Amino acid sequence: MAHPAAKHDVFHAIADPTRRSMLILLADREMAIAEIAGRFPITRTAVNKHLHVLSDAGLVRSRRVGRETRYRLRPDPLVELKRWLAFFEQYWDEKMANLKHFVETVDE
Repeated sequence: MAHPAAKHDVFHAIADPTRRSMLILLADREMAIAEIAGRFPITRTAVNKHLHVLSDAGLVRSRRVGRETRYRLRPDPLVELKRWLAFFEQYWDEKMANLKHFVETVDE
């Protein structure tokens, strides 16, 4: 089953610290909006807006259970982020190698 195109990209969605915290919270289990809202010092309306951004980016899925909407992490779109970060690992590896070389030569 194909997923609709994302309205927000993953990078935009994770740019906000509250949304990142929500992703961590939803990683282990499905939660209702009211339960999620109880974990943050913001209004339920603000929580709902954050969840919509995450949903539009494909990072969470929602489903109706009776009168409530429940959310859970969908980690697949994070692969895009992982690929992007992996590109920059080469620079960190180079910096660490330079630091190691510097430390070893200073001790001599």
